[in-house]
Amino acid sequence: MQNAGIAALGLNWRYLACDVRPDHLREAITGAKRMGYVGVNLTVPHKLLAMEMVDALDESAKIWGAVNTIRFETDAQGNVTTRGFNTDADAITRSLKEDLQLELRGVRVLLLGAGGAGRTAALKLASEGVNELHLVNRTESKAAAVATEIQQRNPCIKVTVGYPKAAVDLILNATSLGLKAEDALPFDEKTFSLNQARQAYDMIYRPAETPFLKAAKAAGCRTANGLGMLLYQGAKALEIWSGQTAPVAVMRAALEKNVYGS
Repeated sequence: MQNAGIAALGLNWRYLACDVRPDHLREAITGAKRMGYVGVNLTVPHKLLAMEMVDALDESAKIWGAVNTIRFETDAQGNVTTRGFNTDADAITRSLKEDLQLELRGVRVLLLGAGGAGRTAALKLASEGVNELHLVNRTESKAAAVATEIQQRNPCIKVTVGYPKAAVDLILNATSLGLKAEDALPFDEKTFSLNQARQAYDMIYRPAETPFLKAAKAAGCRTANGLGMLLYQGAKALEIWSGQTAPVAVMRAALEKNVYGS
């Protein structure tokens, strides 16, 4: 995806994937800076660790509390510093709006999972002005902590821990359940029925249709997976590094070919 975008912009760059242990992250960032990298992307579990490892935080990282993109910046004296960004939060809502044609203001949402991705999604959805946000997590205290954070930031949002009793406009899976074919559904079928949801979104993009999305489609829900979220966070990162508009269509085609072979 990134290399296709880089080529389309005519940049003499190359995007590489590197395995880095959490206890080596600071050294890896310093090494990339010394070697003249333009920037780096980070995935779990590095996003929270990097908050303390960059010289400056963009407003996006401050708001959402995680860094998934770093840009190396050189001043007039040739000194290189690191600035951390978060492109995940905007990618979540952009994918919901474009892939499901869902306007978020005023909707009712059931969010499954309150870990890193779930927390970011919850905070971003609240900032978009959803009407109701119901948080479900295996460890209830985590969901309660996110609910408290939302109420502090957006006191007008109705946020509850647990399943809704009425219908919702969107059910969103931010758990890892669905990565394996034998995984259980990410919600309690005895407590909540997919017939209560109009639309379903799964952050998982491989497989393209998880058991959750398959069940949601059978229940009449409009569905989308997390490929759009992956695309939009990457496109924004490329724009941060290059200062140019990302060629989203080119990047999407490359991503779909790589992930699905199509």
